[in-house]
Amino acid sequence: MVSAVTDPSVLHDTKAAYDAVAPLYAELFGNMLETLPLERALLAAFAELVQAHNAGPVADIGCGPGQVTAHLHALGLNTFGIDLSAEMIALARRAHPGLRFDEGSMTALDLADEMLGGILAFFSTIHTPPRQLPTVFTEFGRVLAPGGYLLLGFLAGDDPLPREVDHKVTLAYQWSPGSLAELLRQAGFAEVGRLRREPHEAERFHSGYLLVRKHQEP
Repeated sequence: MVSAVTDPSVLHDTKAAYDAVAPLYAELFGNMLETLPLERALLAAFAELVQAHNAGPVADIGCGPGQVTAHLHALGLNTFGIDLSAEMIALARRAHPGLRFDEGSMTALDLADEMLGGILAFFSTIHTPPRQLPTVFTEFGRVLAPGGYLLLGFLAGDDPLPREVDHKVTLAYQWSPGSLAELLRQAGFAEVGRLRREPHEAERFHSGYLLVRKHQEP
């Protein structure tokens, strides 16, 4: 899934990198959830919570070729995808013609305030420079309704400071779950739960997941 960032040069480089690998990415990861039972369970829990709150549609931000967007739709959510890469959006539209996919940056979403019941950001913030991540979380909070849920996937590490890692597509950052949870708290989110998964055989990094909820008005 493709991140969107505030620095124009980083944004351009990230977009270009994912545009270049979009067909291969879709081929390699189009069926990835079939081998990820923990992720499927997390997505099912996320869908159940959003449906129970009944606060609006769900945006898959950094949707890539749309496979997870389609999975959330199959779970009963009113879901649409957003991605920085035009090539990824084109692939998603061809693969899932019944769903909505839009180009866009997660730092300036073309969405109304508090219109979403949920946000999925499945490894879509990993290329965002650490100093700019609070801007992304603030924008997530703007478009998410009070009480809405955010499920964030990221590259998990132990260092309390974010660490640069050599991602196969472009530069990425590894975060400790606690450090990300604190940034989300400062952006107005309350933690619901977290998970850290060991890397599979073909993976180089631990996978981390944080499920948070936007504070509701008293």
